[in-house]
Amino acid sequence: MLAGEPAVSLQAPLWRSIAAFRFASVGYAVILLVVRRANYTHWAWAWVVLAAMFAWTVISAIAYSRPAWRTWPFRGDPGHRRPGSALLAADLLVTAAAVLSTALVQSQHAIDLGAMPITATWLAGPTLAWAVVGGARAGAIAAVVISACTIALRHPLTRAVPSTDLDGPVIMLMAAMLVGYVTRLTTSVEQAIQRAAEIEAASRERERLARSIHDSVLQVLAMVQRRGAEAGGAAAEIGRLAGEQEAALRALVTADGHLAPPAGELDLSSQLAALTSAKVFVITPAEPVLLPERTASEMTAAVREAIDNVRRHCGESARAWVLVDDEGAAVSVTIRDDGPGVSARRLAEAAAEGRLGVSQAIRGRIRDLGGSADISSAPGTGTEVRLRVPRGLRAGRTRVAQRAELSFPTQSA
Repeated sequence: MLAGEPAVSLQAPLWRSIAAFRFASVGYAVILLVVRRANYTHWAWAWVVLAAMFAWTVISAIAYSRPAWRTWPFRGDPGHRRPGSALLAADLLVTAAAVLSTALVQSQHAIDLGAMPITATWLAGPTLAWAVVGGARAGAIAAVVISACTIALRHPLTRAVPSTDLDGPVIMLMAAMLVGYVTRLTTSVEQAIQRAAEIEAASRERERLARSIHDSVLQVLAMVQRRGAEAGGAAAEIGRLAGEQEAALRALVTADGHLAPPAGELDLSSQLAALTSAKVFVITPAEPVLLPERTASEMTAAVREAIDNVRRHCGESARAWVLVDDEGAAVSVTIRDDGPGVSARRLAEAAAEGRLGVSQAIRGRIRDLGGSADISSAPGTGTEVRLRVPRGLRAGRTRVAQRAELSFPTQSA
């Protein structure tokens, strides 16, 4: 299978059916030529046309069956290869020429009586191929071209077309649109199956890695944390760091697996999940929260700065909760701690003294993204930092996750 070809091709049966239809149609045209020989003024040349039709049926069937020939340059979808425009154009032109050749080999009386053209039902072949390739619209275009050729045989431009002579073209047009619609459905199913297979493979790999990490790294980190706490002193600090890394790694290997985000975007949830530790709890929506790469990186840096402030000013025992909220047009992140809190005047004094952790590392970053940073705090009630940024145009088209109804623990002095 070539790169870019879907793992499961639901269109392959359609191409085989079209090839079978075209071969059967050539056989039907041969039967009509033998049974209704009186309709033809140049019987020998009619056989030449049928031989050309058979040869093109073989050529087109082989060409349409090869994935390397299936490229559709008018649609920017490299993941699904389709028959090339040159092959489609040649198919339509050959069929139109075969239909119009009826005027040279069939008697005008037979044409006026409504006898089938020499191609018989073979003329529907390119219409079906165009419908499979480009959908209902492309199939309708091919149907109109072939129908115009059949009508031109019987009715010059100066004559009106009876309604009964439009029955065949209308049926062919409806068939083309139906096949085009079915093709679009099969393409959607192919994409869904491929995505499900990718998710399943990623989940299995994640489970394998999780088992391996649990049996090795996580157990070692847990042992270091336990031994460090027992030894005390400098070893206790090493144990605390090992505990934080264990919590972060455990959150990483147990998180739901998602496919890689589109180019130029990052999943804010996965970025913030890496900040999880024994004292930091990160709550995110079930679905990825996609943001432009710069927005997600700056948002993560601002959250990290807020968590560092908790550690510096509230002590090692302080805990922090990070809540990610996907609002659709915007994304907000709330960081709340159970520290002693701080007065608004103290924040202003810190900025005046040149301490830029809040004014620049947090508020400055969010302001540059066109968002807002609100800080609510009072002595004895902890601190709450709410960051909110607008979503980019690309990420704004993603599905909005349901808002999580969560409450924080009661803060104490």
